[in-house]
Amino acid sequence: MKVELKSGIYWVGAIDWNIRNFHGYTTHKGTTYNAYLVIGEKIALVDTVKAPFFGEMLEGINHIIAPEEIDYLVVNHVEMDHSGSLPLIRETLPNVEIFCSPRAEGELKEHYGDEIPLKVVKTGDVLELGGRTLTFVEVPMVHWPDSMVTYVKEDKVLLPNDAFGQHIASSERFDDELGWETIYPELAKYYANIVMPYGAQVLKALEALKGLEIEVIGPSHGLIWRKYIPQLLATYERWAKGETEERALIVYDTMWGSTEKMARAIYRGLTEEGIPTKMYRLTGSDMSDIVKEVLETRGLLLGSPTLNNGVFPTVAEFSTYIKGLRPKGRIAAVFGSYGWGKGATKTLTADLQAAGMEVLEELQVNFVPSEEKLDRCEGLGRRVAQRIKAS
Repeated sequence: MKVELKSGIYWVGAIDWNIRNFHGYTTHKGTTYNAYLVIGEKIALVDTVKAPFFGEMLEGINHIIAPEEIDYLVVNHVEMDHSGSLPLIRETLPNVEIFCSPRAEGELKEHYGDEIPLKVVKTGDVLELGGRTLTFVEVPMVHWPDSMVTYVKEDKVLLPNDAFGQHIASSERFDDELGWETIYPELAKYYANIVMPYGAQVLKALEALKGLEIEVIGPSHGLIWRKYIPQLLATYERWAKGETEERALIVYDTMWGSTEKMARAIYRGLTEEGIPTKMYRLTGSDMSDIVKEVLETRGLLLGSPTLNNGVFPTVAEFSTYIKGLRPKGRIAAVFGSYGWGKGATKTLTADLQAAGMEVLEELQVNFVPSEEKLDRCEGLGRRVAQRIKAS
């Protein structure tokens, strides 16, 4: 099956129906590894696929041209779900010329050996194919230092690698074939779990792309964009600026039910103040799905019982993950129960502050919360709700 973005520009990627964990981020719907063939008088392959899927990519190329006709390989990003087939490409096409960003040069050699011949391109450099021109723009830290995008000027096609991606395996290849409402949750989950720490760099990249006319965007994962590009760019800008909605998220775990009682009382306080709120107990919940909720939520309340003077393991894992993702500008509070020793709330406060959040309060309860202490929890929910509205 030939999939054409524009006449002479083809998707030649692979579909991974079965992957359910992508370096710690759950992919319930699988994913794709997208590579693109750009045909002029010369022929360029832009990105490759994860190594086990090399045969699938090669089969797709064979439907269009003989692989040995490829002159150039563009490596937009070093990560192995995109560059993993590079050694196999070199075995199959020993004379192919390989182009990458300055930062990618050293990284590719670290991955695949110093003998790999590379041609370095910088922002504004072009590769003439004859009838088509590839222009390169470096977008460092979207989401690795080596990242760059490739723009096909004549066709107004942007090939941005990991930017604008989603983990979706489907027989459909274009956004209008699935629809915005279907794609949006996976777009949000992808951004939240992979791109969220790099909002400032995303804004710089979006600014750099504003001078380009774009009719098609072919990311490295998921659906190709051709209908919803205005919504896509506006959404990315909103996320990169850290804009949130007036709602709250309570994330907690519990040993004997005390921290859960606190969570439910806090929930009452929030919702009675008119703040839409969701609750997740970490045992039995998907952490990367919860992080998707964090992306657009203004208030985060994180609860843990104290265990061995520290944080309950599931909550510790979540707070460490959040600290790395740095969802700045959120309003936060921490809570939890303790027995003969405290410790959990202090650690959680430090983690959330390190993530760039404003922690309003810590609330601790010894053993089982009384009605009076549950009223204090409800009061905490009300105060956080008021702060959410005021921010």
